[in-house]
Amino acid sequence: MFKKCLLLTSLASILFAGNVKMNLNAKYGATNFHTIGAQKYADLVKKYTNGSVDITVHSGSSLVKGNPLKAVKDGTVAMTDMFIPFTAGGGKVFGISALPFIATSYEDAYKLYQISKPAYKKTAKKWNQKLLYSVTWPASGFYSNKKMESIEDFKGVKTRTYDKNSADFVNNAGGNAVALPWGEVYSALRTDMVDSVITSSSSGKDGKFWEVLTDYTKINYAYPLQAVTINLDYWNSLTKVQQEAMLKAASEIEKIQWEAVKLEDEESIKMMAENGMKISETSEKLKKQLDEIALKMLDEYLSDANKEIKNIFEEYRK
Repeated sequence: MFKKCLLLTSLASILFAGNVKMNLNAKYGATNFHTIGAQKYADLVKKYTNGSVDITVHSGSSLVKGNPLKAVKDGTVAMTDMFIPFTAGGGKVFGISALPFIATSYEDAYKLYQISKPAYKKTAKKWNQKLLYSVTWPASGFYSNKKMESIEDFKGVKTRTYDKNSADFVNNAGGNAVALPWGEVYSALRTDMVDSVITSSSSGKDGKFWEVLTDYTKINYAYPLQAVTINLDYWNSLTKVQQEAMLKAASEIEKIQWEAVKLEDEESIKMMAENGMKISETSEKLKKQLDEIALKMLDEYLSDANKEIKNIFEEYRK
């Protein structure tokens, strides 16, 4: 009850003469691809609402240290971005985009997202928030101190993974998955707590992995999503015109960022190579071996999935 009163007081304070000020918590640093996208979104919202909705983006998780779903649900922060597969409370639905080798291209990833979007929106609504837009990360690859040429190269590796799916994948491949917050990955690599990482080219660039690892194998493991949501109480307090402007901006930034991510991928790989990291494509032998693991994981994932999730994959395979 106390939290609800605080939220109502907060809402009253920002809704003066129709003008709204809101904070958006961005998980990653100011130069990160998704944070830049969030700032572009805030700029578009301000433009399309003629300045009546003013969103301030706070990078580096400076407003939310814990669960972003809970923070937005409670109104601790009006808006946030979140790495969907890693977000506690999203259940099986939020794990869809991080299943290995389901999507094998940006076109596949976008198709899967469009089919999954109603389920994402439904899950967000359960947590008292509205999904505004979502954009993929560059495809996840494998960082290590050797080129990954066959499944045997995964034996015994200590790999930092980003969710249950990636952890299961590494363990099934014969390695040892290690759960670590992003902020601890670089130091863990330096101290040999881990010796490899599954993540995107963008994250490898931001993390300067060439300083601690030698190789990046483009296994195209998955295309996980980053989403931006808004608390429903804040959303419902907006005028219809403001809501429509925010949705227009969301639709535009989503399209822009889904195209921009391809360039981000290319530029990140180029920067890593220029700094001495060896970049390798995945061999046909390794692809076949990893696909076998992926099929087994998908069967396990779907074995206790509800009809809504099963229908998503039936539609995706058409």
